[in-house]
Amino acid sequence: MVLLIVLAGVAAVARGLPAAASGLRSAAAVDSEQHRLAAAARSILGGSQGVYVEAADGTVLVAQNEALPVHPASISKVPTTLALLRQFGPEHRAVTTFASTGRVVAGTLQGDLVVRCDGDPLLVEEDALLVASRLQKAGVQRIAGEVRLEGPLTFNWQPATDGAPLRQALAGQTRPAAWQAVQALEGIEESAPPGITFIPGLTVSDSSDSAPTALVLHRSAPLLALIKALNDYSNNVFAHLAEQAGGAAAVENLARSVVPQEMAGEITLGDGAGEDPSNRLSPRAAVKLLKALDRELAASGHKLVDALPVAGVDAGTLHERLRGPQEAGRVVGKTGTFDEYGASALVGAIATARHGTVYFAILDHDIRAVRARPRQDRFVRVLLSSLHGQDWGYQRDTRPPFARAQVEVLRH
Repeated sequence: MVLLIVLAGVAAVARGLPAAASGLRSAAAVDSEQHRLAAAARSILGGSQGVYVEAADGTVLVAQNEALPVHPASISKVPTTLALLRQFGPEHRAVTTFASTGRVVAGTLQGDLVVRCDGDPLLVEEDALLVASRLQKAGVQRIAGEVRLEGPLTFNWQPATDGAPLRQALAGQTRPAAWQAVQALEGIEESAPPGITFIPGLTVSDSSDSAPTALVLHRSAPLLALIKALNDYSNNVFAHLAEQAGGAAAVENLARSVVPQEMAGEITLGDGAGEDPSNRLSPRAAVKLLKALDRELAASGHKLVDALPVAGVDAGTLHERLRGPQEAGRVVGKTGTFDEYGASALVGAIATARHGTVYFAILDHDIRAVRARPRQDRFVRVLLSSLHGQDWGYQRDTRPPFARAQVEVLRH
């Protein structure tokens, strides 16, 4: 009887050995993987540079100078993206209203065209031509007045201090390519663009004290589409967008709140685009911010590829990088470059079968981008090879933001 019990116990132990041995082998494999990746980081990037790689479950695969805050350049746009999405939501549309201060008589607006701006960061010539067409449908052919701005206007990627650039575009004085794009969008055959005639030296005052009458409403493309377009090219209009999210201090406070407490001091944001010399991020804080952005996007059914450029696929800063046969479409990320500060960075994510999404941050300092970028790409290639990176299954939306805008005539 005793012998049977002992034999049963031995058999039970024997049955447990494969599982235990498998666990040990799995832990050993991860440990070996970590050593290989750490060695690659030192060899390729240099031991003084910061790099941090973390799997979806929190497993740290590489940690080199991970807590060292350095200038992140345009990686600063990642927390700004998070702040904008959290405050407004991905479907938010900025509204620009075109209103008149006077009556429209025989095709002439007898007064000023008031432009109420709601913060659209991507109002461009094509949008102006669409608005001019709608103004004409509202009966406005000529304006005996000025273009008056209410609120900050960003036009053609630049802050506009007055209405002159917009007025010129409303008059049809744009690049030929802008009109061709509108023709293709709307199926227009006319060779000449719609143009509102501004009558120089003639201002007809309206005696009415009533509020301006809205004529045309322009709703931008959804916020997520705008963010995607701006991140693809790393446009510094983000600095003005940060103001809409409460300013750089508010973005910084949000960023610090979504990372572990011990990392909060590794985040400093003097602006939301990456130009301020005081901006600082550590590699591990950058990864935590990227993961927070991923969670924010997932809450509305979106992914990182909907907000950040995909290497080798999207036009912009990552179009010519990591575009080989086993690379293109497998890395989503954000670049950062500011040679004056010696800052060059690449943060991003890779989809893997074994570790789920793997997030990485390479924050180089005291090195010019021309030297740093090839090294960053080499290390990411090691990640793709070692972790068996998979295609994100991303299909680029080739429509420009103006094609996703809504332009409505309010008064006929």
